[in-house]
Amino acid sequence: MYTPPFFKQDRAASLKFAEERGFGTMCAFDGHKPVASPLPFYLTYAADGTPQAAFHVARHNPLLKLANGSGAWLLTVNGPDAYVSPDWYVSPDQVPTWLYQSVHLAGPVRLLSDDELSVQIDTLSDKFEKWLLPKKPWTSGKMTAGRLEAMKKAIVGLVMTVEEVEGSFKLNQHKSDADYTAIANALGAQPAADARKISQLMQDVRPDAFADETNKLERSVP
Repeated sequence: MYTPPFFKQDRAASLKFAEERGFGTMCAFDGHKPVASPLPFYLTYAADGTPQAAFHVARHNPLLKLANGSGAWLLTVNGPDAYVSPDWYVSPDQVPTWLYQSVHLAGPVRLLSDDELSVQIDTLSDKFEKWLLPKKPWTSGKMTAGRLEAMKKAIVGLVMTVEEVEGSFKLNQHKSDADYTAIANALGAQPAADARKISQLMQDVRPDAFADETNKLERSVP
């Protein structure tokens, strides 16, 4: 991933973002062309601290033929993104740009056993059911044994050993306070949810810039 120093995230921040997001696009190369599938996942850690991304695919997914543990796969995990108009800057002669959050995880992938798949199904559903609290969580125990086994036969569990972690959070960190706050305020006023999320992230990254802006406004009020 091309990542200028201003936007580069450390390993811990990148893994935290990927785990919280829990959804990405898994990509592999079949020798002729890229093969990719969007899918949910969760992270675990081996005894030596190596991250592992656990997921599953449909049994007929072409990715499955490439899960031989040799070549590296790439999992791309994206967050909110938003277009920035040059008209929003305080400084002149700016250009259009796009702000975003993105993390790439890469490494070899192996198949899971049936027992490992059962654990994965329950762990994955538990992760996302917690997002819906106070709803009573769904569990695989709510399914009849026959139906659950039939569904399990239609999928294959996989796990990536994460050997490379890259993160880029492009939030205009290299801009002056005046331009930075102007962009964040403009994005916060947009109807798109992603634009407002980027605005909030910018405020979280540089709260002092917004504190200075508030202080200036307060001093200007008679």
